[in-house]
Amino acid sequence: MIGQRDTVNGAHFGFTDRWGGVSAVPYEELNLGGAVGDDPGAVTANRELAAKSLGIGPDRVVWMNQVHGADVAVVDGPWGDAPVPRVDAVVTAERGLALAVLTADCVPVLLADPVAGVAAAAHAGRPGLVAGIVPAAVRAMAELGADPARIVARTGPAVCGRCYEVPEEMRAEVFAVEPAAYAETSWGTPAVDVAAGVHAQLDRLGVGDGQRSPVCTRGSGDHFSYRRDRTTGRLAGYVWLD
Repeated sequence: MIGQRDTVNGAHFGFTDRWGGVSAVPYEELNLGGAVGDDPGAVTANRELAAKSLGIGPDRVVWMNQVHGADVAVVDGPWGDAPVPRVDAVVTAERGLALAVLTADCVPVLLADPVAGVAAAAHAGRPGLVAGIVPAAVRAMAELGADPARIVARTGPAVCGRCYEVPEEMRAEVFAVEPAAYAETSWGTPAVDVAAGVHAQLDRLGVGDGQRSPVCTRGSGDHFSYRRDRTTGRLAGYVWLD
């Protein structure tokens, strides 16, 4: 259920795999995405199971309506009955409030400054990398008192550069913005390594503690992958502070 988990000075990070939930094929088992065609009741049950396995209340998790952009929302609690905004990062200075990001090949980016008590979750696919969602999230954290040098960064399971094939012109467009994302597939065609690009951006921003998951979603049967399966579920990354 929780494939990867880490705690640093009271900052908690967790990434799910696809197991331990109640969703049926093709979303089996722990689909956490509410907009992929799965039964809404199953998604709600899965979100409760995942939150409880992390030791957090399901009603203390903030989700996003992700659109591959660079907009950030600063939050102090769940949305309640309000519409979930179309953003690709959420930032909070509210301790005990968990921020969640959904992925199925894109890079889930979790950030926290335990001293300032500021956390962020960002959704970085290829378009978001180019648009600058990660720098936007770090800037929003800094406005709440975070220091990039104190930020702990964790990126979760995502499609790797050896598996993310793209047309040559698309690779060139990404390279023009973020050279570190330039890649080639294992079969010798143009590719993009989004996670490498994200970590290069974090390095330039002065984030000192960054770790990348070794899991490639396209190659892992334990994780959802849109590029591999098309109709599939969504993984989640969670970050919160004591």
